[in-house]
Amino acid sequence: MTVTAVAPAEGCAQPVLTPTQPAPAPAGSPVADAYARLTEAYDGLRITELAPHEPSPRGVGWVGADELAAGGEALEAFLAWDEEQVLRDYGRPGRPDVVAGFGLHRYAWTACLLLTVPWFLNRRVPLLPPEAVSFHRTDGRMAIRTHAFACLPDDPAAVLPGARVVPDEDALRAEVRAAVAQHLEPVMEGFGPRTRRGRRALWGLMTDDVVEGLWYVGSLLGEAEEERAVRELDRLFPGSTAPYTGGAGFRTLEAPDGRELPTRDRASCCFFYTIRPDDTCVTCPRTCDEDRIARLTAA
Repeated sequence: MTVTAVAPAEGCAQPVLTPTQPAPAPAGSPVADAYARLTEAYDGLRITELAPHEPSPRGVGWVGADELAAGGEALEAFLAWDEEQVLRDYGRPGRPDVVAGFGLHRYAWTACLLLTVPWFLNRRVPLLPPEAVSFHRTDGRMAIRTHAFACLPDDPAAVLPGARVVPDEDALRAEVRAAVAQHLEPVMEGFGPRTRRGRRALWGLMTDDVVEGLWYVGSLLGEAEEERAVRELDRLFPGSTAPYTGGAGFRTLEAPDGRELPTRDRASCCFFYTIRPDDTCVTCPRTCDEDRIARLTAA
């Protein structure tokens, strides 16, 4: 269930990037460059930036994040896809609360990349309330409307309309956490009654989706970028950043040949074991270190 950085998607390009330097401000968009690099590395997601006059796409596979937050028919239709997928792929139905958790995770994991990748690559944090994002899950597409963004004082994009300049890296990390919460908290509330999880558990899931999404993308960009993603995420979630649950949770294990194996301890559980009791995520708290080493070295 969980995407892990130690098993990057097969066939993805791994461009050499220098993301520690701000990119030149794209004409009309502070995040276009980051999204283009994300699509180049990860072909599972395509992002379209909408002009102010363009309506958000709806119907024929599209759903707005604000519709998911409303928790009505659009959410029921969204979760029907997860319910059918579980039955089709695993030959048994999933519990309704587990299916709802799958649906929330699959949306949040993808949506977090809209916010974390521009920060990671260009030190720009777009502000995307739920009404600014639409999702086409079967095509791996997102359509967004960027109203404003946060950046550092030395960023060329600081002169663009909508720029909100913050003084330093600590302040920008706070902007990342606030932007993710602004987007995901209403969505989380929409899914919440169906997941049968408390608020702390749901924020643990959100923490995991932020961390594991960017960790995975970092791995697609090469070893150096994966290592940098781990460092950045440790700073983003040092362990005391409410409402998020816990820290980034990274640590290393030692392989039989002495190699260091990166892993992390998830703050939440996806409950995939309720469908396949002997199958847990490699970063799940239920997976012991011996099993993690065996699976990581096999991969």
